[in-house]
Amino acid sequence: MKVRLGYVAIALNLQKVTSSSTVTFARYSKLKEEEKLKKLKDVTYSNIEALEQILNYNIKNNIHFYRITSNLIPLATHPEVLWDYRKYFKKDFEYIGNIIKNSNMRVDTHPDQFNVINSDKESVVENTIKTLNTQVDLFEDINYDNGKLVIHIGGAKGGKDEAIQRFIENLKKFPDRISSRLILENDDKTYTAKEVLDICKKVNLPMVLDVHHHDCNNNGEKLDNLLKDIFETWENENLPPKIHFSSPREFENDRKHSEYIDVDKFIKFLELAKKTVDKDFDIMIEAKQKDRALIKLMDDLKNKRKDFKYIDESTIEI
Repeated sequence: MKVRLGYVAIALNLQKVTSSSTVTFARYSKLKEEEKLKKLKDVTYSNIEALEQILNYNIKNNIHFYRITSNLIPLATHPEVLWDYRKYFKKDFEYIGNIIKNSNMRVDTHPDQFNVINSDKESVVENTIKTLNTQVDLFEDINYDNGKLVIHIGGAKGGKDEAIQRFIENLKKFPDRISSRLILENDDKTYTAKEVLDICKKVNLPMVLDVHHHDCNNNGEKLDNLLKDIFETWENENLPPKIHFSSPREFENDRKHSEYIDVDKFIKFLELAKKTVDKDFDIMIEAKQKDRALIKLMDDLKNKRKDFKYIDESTIEI
């Protein structure tokens, strides 16, 4: 069983390199008219250039799984801006896509919490469609067919049963270009892994299990009873199943993420997966220290488990 590790957005070992620089609308509004487009283009180019550096860093360090920031394009969906960045950066996106494809890297995105599919407000659902469309535009611009969008179920207004049904009905309004790329994730407060799994089966979407969220919010459900069914939601995908893993910052089941990963708990999960599913999968490390947390985890594993096979800097075979 091979497991690849990935990290989120920022490569801390590349000091002062960020692909998430932004322009607030307030700042944009104060610019002279002839300066507005130039500012948007300058920041976008800087972000794309930083993304290129990060991808090349990943390749150099044999990191095959990476989450691209959802904030690559400043003010991309703001109703009073809506600038045609795709026209200006077509060749740049193609170049980024070639780096990803030629290295066989897996990338995805995780749009922020303001995207709520099961909202009871039509304006929120419409804005979610607009934002997720922009995320799909990125995958199409880089010509990356395997790009996925990780999303939570949302809130529970009106009760969970009503909110789940609203999610299912609202999802029908979404274009296939979005819905076909969605992965649903359990959260740490409202929807448990079992509840999200049931929704995934109803809407025929793959599920990403967040182990830390499950520890915080589970209704007594056991992972060994869920993992096989969660992995089966990926059967029709051209990708291995995906897991999110983080450690609590201060105390057991603290929802906040720690700087690094608890290697003992990580090994315990790997052993559970080996026993339960014995199938290749990828793990996104969600830790404050980003790529450094991934590197430290690999070092900790090598010190703890000499019986594991370490294929490269981010890939384990157990």
